Amino acid sequence: MKVTLSALDTYESSFTPLVVIELAQDVKEETKEWLKNRIIAKKKDGGAQLLFRPLLNKYEKETLENQNLYLVGASKIRLLLGAEAVGLVKECNDNTMRAFTYGTRQNFKGFDDNNDDFLTMAECQFIIKHELENLRAKDEKMIPGYPQAKLYPGKSLLRRLLTSGIVIQVFPLHDNEALKKLEDTWYTRLALKYQPIDNIRGYFGETIALYFGFLEYFTFALIPMAVIGLPYYLFVWEDYDKYVIFASFNLIWSTVILEVWKRGCANMTYRWGTLVMKRQFEEPRPGFHGVLGVNSITGREEPLYPSYKRQLRIYLVSLPFVCLCLYFSLYVMMIYFDLEIWALGLHENSGSEWTSVLLYVPSIIYAIVIEIMNRLYRYAAEFLTSWENHRLESAYQNHLILKVLVFFYNTILYHLLKILFCLLHNCIYAMVLLISFSLATLLITSQILNQIVESLLPYWLQKKHGVRVKRKVQALKADIDATLYEQVILEKEMGTYMGTFDDYLELFLQFGYVSLFSCVYPLAAAFAVLNNFTEVNSDALKMCRVFKRPFSEPSASIGVWQLAFETMSVISVVTNCALIGMSPQVNAVFPESKTDLILIVVAVEHALLALKFILAFAIPDKPRHIQVKLARLEFESLEALKQQVRATVLKNECISLQDTEQYDPLLVKC
Repeated sequence: MKVTLSALDTYESSFTPLVVIELAQDVKEETKEWLKNRIIAKKKDGGAQLLFRPLLNKYEKETLENQNLYLVGASKIRLLLGAEAVGLVKECNDNTMRAFTYGTRQNFKGFDDNNDDFLTMAECQFIIKHELENLRAKDEKMIPGYPQAKLYPGKSLLRRLLTSGIVIQVFPLHDNEALKKLEDTWYTRLALKYQPIDNIRGYFGETIALYFGFLEYFTFALIPMAVIGLPYYLFVWEDYDKYVIFASFNLIWSTVILEVWKRGCANMTYRWGTLVMKRQFEEPRPGFHGVLGVNSITGREEPLYPSYKRQLRIYLVSLPFVCLCLYFSLYVMMIYFDLEIWALGLHENSGSEWTSVLLYVPSIIYAIVIEIMNRLYRYAAEFLTSWENHRLESAYQNHLILKVLVFFYNTILYHLLKILFCLLHNCIYAMVLLISFSLATLLITSQILNQIVESLLPYWLQKKHGVRVKRKVQALKADIDATLYEQVILEKEMGTYMGTFDDYLELFLQFGYVSLFSCVYPLAAAFAVLNNFTEVNSDALKMCRVFKRPFSEPSASIGVWQLAFETMSVISVVTNCALIGMSPQVNAVFPESKTDLILIVVAVEHALLALKFILAFAIPDKPRHIQVKLARLEFESLEALKQQVRATVLKNECISLQDTEQYDPLLVKC
């Protein structure tokens, strides 16, 4: 029997809470009632058809605080139908990966009508988040009780409630038992071992698992560079031949590790089902707005927004703004170099102590200005990306990352120009000391401080808050579910994890310093390896005990970060060739003809780039067995479509023949 959403009960008094909604303390009762009705209403009536109840009943509210906390869940059938709606892919009994459908649920491995573990808790919470975010206004002109909170058809209700301050936050609950098991296999026992990536994926989802998988892979990939870089660092600097060899190895290394990662990533995401998910058919992100209509591909009702308007916003507003910001940052950088030249000249003329101190002032001022500019630019980038009105969350994130990364390239450009400045003044030893100091600061001091500020200090503060909450709960005399109440109160005060951007950015800067500057400071990879071994544990602690549990988000790759790393590897070829070509030792070989030197450097750079692209082309992005499985799945989908078309045509022919005298049931089987 086919189960439809309209047949589901949304009034179960007891259910497993998966998501918490916190409302402001002064929210009006009519608003609460309206929100509750929209959440539990049937899908055909514009609701989410989920289960909903307050954390505290009316008697407990008289005794306890935090009266505006509500729990959201869903029945098993509702979650399974939701899994079909969001396009989750699961493994079938024949070991193939297929999009889950409720009608064929018995064909999927591990499914049992009496088993509640077919969907992970992270997947269930993702389904509920998807349903809440896709609650959209129909005929409402405003939120009941708040005439200033205007609505229009197609507007995301949850987004309007959040921006209006009516809803404070929405977050998924931790599963304390599963979290304890994950911690025991992940970071509580300090040992050199592989991370439980599949378990991380089951608890936090694919996006977080891919980050930790890439962090682990990148750390092990740095080891060859660290091992080779150590003896190179001990050699005499004037012997430049070894740096040419080291730069060539650097090129091959940076290309191969990125191509091998794509193959490993394809293996993981195929096993998880996200590699074959049809993301282009997903429902729009909450911030997407437009005229309410019917999607011509999916047939679903959703906001529609012309793509040409988005392109106009990108190319006529966002792109010029980014270029203007880059020009301004370069202008500030040139002012900094002018100040540094002025301070250097003043010191050479006087040589006093105060001029020695003055040498550091331009760098300090520039560092402060750049930090302020980075923060302002990031806010502007977020606003512009939201204003561009991207339909999918993945497209929004990719455009935001690209905007921010362009600005962060200034950090790399600053060091390159600094090296060029030293080379032009023929102070090669000063350059080595400069890069050594910069990298040591970045890879040791800064990142250790980041780990303390991001993980250890918040964890200590969270522990103190937890002790206070436990004492308060133990002192209560009310007959309540103290465990659940304590958990919700603890987790609602935790910080919100803002995504993997800053984590990937840290690895991206590491990769940039290793690939760009290892020829002048070969210890960069060694310091990065040491940092990343502690980074794994501090990030794990941060995810499990410092921040709220983030909503799971399906991902098939690390997204635009792959392109960012590949772009950096191309830039590293150019910069390494240029640095070696500008070194005094190489210039001594061509004392008179600089044209020959430039031509040789350009020829070597082109040859290395050609080798890089040949390697990238020769190494397939997906392993052969994954390619075969994907091709077979596509073939079977086409065959199923053909069978469906044939059945429809045959049915129509039978109906036509039955209306004529030529119909012979012995000849035509209908």
